[in-house]
Amino acid sequence: MSDARTLERIAAALERMSPAPEAAPDFAASDAFVWHVAPDRLMPVGRVNRVDLSLLVSIDRVRDILLENTLQFARGLPANNALLWGSRGMGKSSLVKAVHAEVVRQGHDLKIVEVQREDLPSIGRLLTLLRSADTQFVLFCDDLSFSHDDEHYKSLKAVLDGGIEGRPENVVFYATSNRRHLMPRDMIENERGSAINPSEATEEKVSLSDRFGLWLGFHPCSQDEYLAMIRGYCDAYGVEIDDDRLRAEAIEWQATRGARSGRVAWQYFTDLAGRRGVSI
Repeated sequence: MSDARTLERIAAALERMSPAPEAAPDFAASDAFVWHVAPDRLMPVGRVNRVDLSLLVSIDRVRDILLENTLQFARGLPANNALLWGSRGMGKSSLVKAVHAEVVRQGHDLKIVEVQREDLPSIGRLLTLLRSADTQFVLFCDDLSFSHDDEHYKSLKAVLDGGIEGRPENVVFYATSNRRHLMPRDMIENERGSAINPSEATEEKVSLSDRFGLWLGFHPCSQDEYLAMIRGYCDAYGVEIDDDRLRAEAIEWQATRGARSGRVAWQYFTDLAGRRGVSI
């Protein structure tokens, strides 16, 4: 068998092992998509798991900032990438999804595309796909953080800075994280202590969060805010319970969880609604 023939067979085998990327989807089919790789494809989401913006309590300031930034972007005006950081369970990812729903409700053509952290190395290919589309996109990465030996942060710069081509004008990036600097504090201290030039050792990784124009902080809620969240859910879904009983049960629920947050409030309400026979 000739060398040329052998190379043709190898090339054909490689094509079968690595199928070509699928064509761009019909963006009119959905307002939300999930990015997958191997092969690259955008999968439409029929029903997004989210709550109404009005039900997100005690985060009024960050809600208003993110909503205004997103409305500016949806109108084709300049807007910032946003990093939502802080306490667990305080509504960071819920706010992103709720803001997107509100902007769409107001009549704007805005799509949200969820990207998994482990798929960040493919972000350049995704940007190429979205750049040619005639609509606006919010790329959303939930629970973004990087460990000691994680090189994925380098790929993120493609969407934050855009490289030589620049970030597409129809794309903005929103991420949530429990860490403001996207990396463990001990990692910062270890690299500073062992480096020849401590300031340069961590500058590249720490400055990653500086590339987000908006830093929106989420902090633990008070007990009154926690109870107000639950009351808001009860009123919205028609679950009847008197204030004294709600307070007693909700505080006991919080004590068994060892935490107080929006997530814990929703978990208690889910249990309450189930006991009352109310679908949510």
